[in-house]
Amino acid sequence: MVASAVRIEELQRISAAVRSRSLRMVHSAKTGHPGGDLSSTDILVSLYFGAMRAGGTWTNAEDRDRFVMSKGHCSGAFYATLAQAGCFPAEWLDSYMQPMSMLNGHPDRNKLPGVEANTGPLGHGMPIATGMALAAKISGAAWRTFVLTGDGELQEGSNWEAAMTAAHYGLDNLTLIVDRNRIQQGAWTEDTIRLEPLADKWRAFGWAVHEVDGHDHAALVELFHRLPLEPGKPNCVIAHTHKGQGVSFMMDRPEWHHKVPSDTELEAALKELQS
Repeated sequence: MVASAVRIEELQRISAAVRSRSLRMVHSAKTGHPGGDLSSTDILVSLYFGAMRAGGTWTNAEDRDRFVMSKGHCSGAFYATLAQAGCFPAEWLDSYMQPMSMLNGHPDRNKLPGVEANTGPLGHGMPIATGMALAAKISGAAWRTFVLTGDGELQEGSNWEAAMTAAHYGLDNLTLIVDRNRIQQGAWTEDTIRLEPLADKWRAFGWAVHEVDGHDHAALVELFHRLPLEPGKPNCVIAHTHKGQGVSFMMDRPEWHHKVPSDTELEAALKELQS
């Protein structure tokens, strides 16, 4: 599929809206993870509005595609995307992380439409998604499973147990997207526990791997429409991104993993995103 210029412009507009809304949510709640929200937004938007059968009338359909937000701490961008996709009313976003809100800091499938799995403890999403994809294979279902992880999250061993399982069962209906922004809480990933050569590691585990600019909607949409990358192998998409993408003073700054913008910073960030 070759995405049209008009379609890409619409995805860019949606991404800007998601980034702006997620920042306002974090600012209002006085807590959150804005850096990762901003790095993952273009991936989320490309999936929900360019590739998956999900959201809107697909939200509860049996043959919908499944998406697992393994990096559940970046719930601001995830919730804003779900609202844009019609999973629930946009005004619900105003209750983000408030007492008794359905919009917890970490997604809860028992509370919010469109959430497929409870996530937050890192390393859980990949095993859940692997089980989903295996269930689809066993039942002969055509729906696909996508899972988004952080790169620092890959330091959790449960991901690699799931990786072996997915390759063993030939789950080419499973797609892992790694938000490769190279920053985790407090430091750069390579200064914490080195991940590189990351692509080679996934290939060694029996996965088909493709690296892509995680902020290029056209490249992301075209890639998602080419899946599976290799029949009989699960798909690993390493999406190269920037923490704090779209806001100059947040980009590639480790402190914005969980820093909350002040009133002045929020105003400046929204002005950049709307320009």
